[in-house]
Parts: sequence; C-alpha cells; structure tokens
Amino acid sequence: MNKRVWLITGISSGLGKALTDAVIQSGDFAIGTLRKKEQVELFNQQNQGKGKAVLMDVTNRQQMQDVVSSVVEEFGKIDVLVNNAGVGFIGAIEETRLEETRAVFEANFFGVLELTRLVLPVMRTQKAGTIVQISSHGGIKAFAGFGIYNASKFALEGFSEALAQEVAPLGIKVSIVQPGPFRTEFTGSGLGEAELLINDYDETAGKFRGVLKSVHGKQEGDPVKAAYAIISHVDSNSESLRLPLGTVPLKTIQMKLDSVQNDLNSNREIAESVVFRN
Repeated sequence: MNKRVWLITGISSGLGKALTDAVIQSGDFAIGTLRKKEQVELFNQQNQGKGKAVLMDVTNRQQMQDVVSSVVEEFGKIDVLVNNAGVGFIGAIEETRLEETRAVFEANFFGVLELTRLVLPVMRTQKAGTIVQISSHGGIKAFAGFGIYNASKFALEGFSEALAQEVAPLGIKVSIVQPGPFRTEFTGSGLGEAELLINDYDETAGKFRGVLKSVHGKQEGDPVKAAYAIISHVDSNSESLRLPLGTVPLKTIQMKLDSVQNDLNSNREIAESVVFRN
C-alpha cells in the first residue's frame, strides 16, 4: 500500500472523527478505534477501501496488542500514530477520589504510553514514523479545578518530550498537539466530574467548573480546521515539538512561560547560593 496508514484512537466524535475524515479525504488510509461494535460496523460500511474501524479501548492492553498486530499483519506498516482518545475531568484536588484520579490517568496517560510502546517496534523496523500526541494547553498550564486532568496531560507531555529525543536518531518524529477549547463533546457528555463537592472551593474550582460548562458549544476551535492543521504539520516535517491550536493556547502558554521566567529571575540568587564553592 502506497498510501500512508494512520492509526487514530477515539474517532467517535470531536477531533478524532474530524481527523479521520480529513485523512481519508487527503487520500491516506485511516484506521480508527471505537469502543462500540455497532459504531465499528457502521464506519466500515461507509468507508470501504478508504478507512477501517477497529474495536479498542485504550484502557484494555490486550485489545491494544491485538489491534497493533492485526494492522501490521494486514497493512505491513503504521506510518502515523495519533493518540487522541482521552477523558476530561473537573474537580478540586481535595474533592477528587483516588479512584477517579486513576481512571483519568488510565485513559490519558497509561493507555497512551502503552499504545506508543506497542507501536514503537513497528516504526523502528520501518526506520520511519510519526507519533502525534493529543495533549492540551492544559498540558503545560494548570487551572484550579482542572488539576487531575492537568496532571495527566503534564505526564503525557513529559514522557513525549523525552521520547522525541530518544527516537529522533531512529527516523521517528514525535509531535505534541496542544488544542485550546474546541467545539466537541469535551465539555459536554465527555466531561467527568468529581462526585464530592466542597463549598470552600466554590470560588476557585467551582467557578472554573461553571465557566467550562458555560462555554459548551461556543468554543473558538473548529475541529475540521484543526484536523487539516495536524495533517499539514505531519506533512511539513517541522522540527517543532509542540503545536498549539487556537488563540487561547497562545495566551495561556505564554502566561505559563512568563510565570516561569519571573520565578527564575526572582530566585536566581537563591538558586546559585546552594552550590559548592571551591
């Protein structure tokens, strides 16, 4: 097959669906993962010869192993892996139970990590490939009420930044995509919430919860435009590691950079004071 083969997780809606459609429209072959058998059957009926859906949950290691093996057996390669599947979650740190935190990390971090590790031997054999990690502007800038989600995306960005350095000499590229608010179900049906509410956090985490829900359906980001921006980024062979999408990430990420720079400047003398002097 001369077409590139894309493996994209979580294609039922939002950015994953838009990206799958755009990949097919661009002439490449898209393999997308879905969690419901009826969704898989419908997709395959509608996209024969252009794309293929497979049943897979990113929290199920056996399913991930089976999918990677079957893709390689059928197509002989995986050119682009897009780790898109994930969950949103709001709640103050104290409000969030450990079980809720683990569920977020299983989807947003451990699932991504494991699928990436399963695809890497394929790309190393090919001596080529691109891994696209769908993070968030919340993967570099934290917000009150979003801390557990932020932590999962910070972890994703941390291992991906190291991975990019490890695989660059092997012909493999890593890209971290940092979308801002997009008109998807992320702030609707796709958003998890801490069951516990503590009134003391009404003005911080509680306020953020309200703001996040109020913007549903009004977000600035267009998933279709984002999809083509990602394809263009993959095509460009750009050396940049991170790709922010939207005007909001440009502002929030700059806020984080300014904050870190201010801390460096304010504490430089203290930092330098703790080293051994000969």
